Amino acid sequence: MTAHPYEQLTPDLVLAAIDSTGSLTDGRLLALNSFENRVYQVGQEDGPPLIAKFYRPGRWSTAAILEEHAFALELASDEIPAVPPLQINGETLFDHAGFRFALFRRQGGRTPEFDDPAILEWLGRFLARIHLVGGRQAYRERLNLDCEQFGCRSQAAVLASQLLPMELEQPYRQVTGQCFTVIDACWQRAGNPQTLRLHGDCHPGNLLWTDAGPHFVDLDDSCMGPALQDLWMLLGGDRVEMSQKLGDLLAGYESFRDFDLRELHLLEALRTLRMIHHAAWLARRWDDPAFPTAFPWFNTHAYWQEHIGQLHEQIERMNEAPLWSGGMY
Repeated sequence: MTAHPYEQLTPDLVLAAIDSTGSLTDGRLLALNSFENRVYQVGQEDGPPLIAKFYRPGRWSTAAILEEHAFALELASDEIPAVPPLQINGETLFDHAGFRFALFRRQGGRTPEFDDPAILEWLGRFLARIHLVGGRQAYRERLNLDCEQFGCRSQAAVLASQLLPMELEQPYRQVTGQCFTVIDACWQRAGNPQTLRLHGDCHPGNLLWTDAGPHFVDLDDSCMGPALQDLWMLLGGDRVEMSQKLGDLLAGYESFRDFDLRELHLLEALRTLRMIHHAAWLARRWDDPAFPTAFPWFNTHAYWQEHIGQLHEQIERMNEAPLWSGGMY
């Protein structure tokens, strides 16, 4: 079996890579919870610990990574609390022994209280400010959050992976094809919304809360897409709870930026694309030894049966009237 590239990323290589930037390490190294990339907390001889992100070989082009870095720096320059990469001699992306990596300051914090209306309004204000910056220009190198790139290409990756049981191949083709038809209809009902540079993966794990407010971390999945993508993953609970939380988020959001209510037709479509894309992500990464260990349930008949069933449920949800604060829009 061919060795995975990350098997070459030894602790000594990590420390040597960081030393090569002029940030001298003290030998302390802690691997953090990350699967797509490899991320470490590294002690310095003179200064606080740093966070080092080693990008997965072959995933992003250098130009795409630098676009993400430029967006993070643009947000920081507007005093928006998104943690940017450190600049050393004007550079944010470094290379050592074939691995590209970036360094970040360590950001502490806790998970926000998503049941607190005041906190949701606060988050809404900062998300609107992120989107004001994101709308200034478009990405040229990164992905577009649409049915083609996150849906059709994900379906193709799953079918090519040989991880889908043969007897479930046709049901999977059928349900994903039905999903794509309904997703396209949702986009039409939403009026083919404006796209802008997004955080892209704004789930609770990528938000840290301090007494100063929220900090947004990990722009690795930043992409072009509709504004709703950065809001919907913060709406936990049943339909009534989601409506209330949406109202709180938008109360803060619209104090800085208008929100096109037609985008609410996309909420379940965006959730569906995320589900399809996540399955494909696992399939694409199955050669990484970390994945079978962390996700042992993935390569099973039961997983694929459940996934197909969930997609059928999503078709029904996408055809429902859209969510809105206080009930329906």
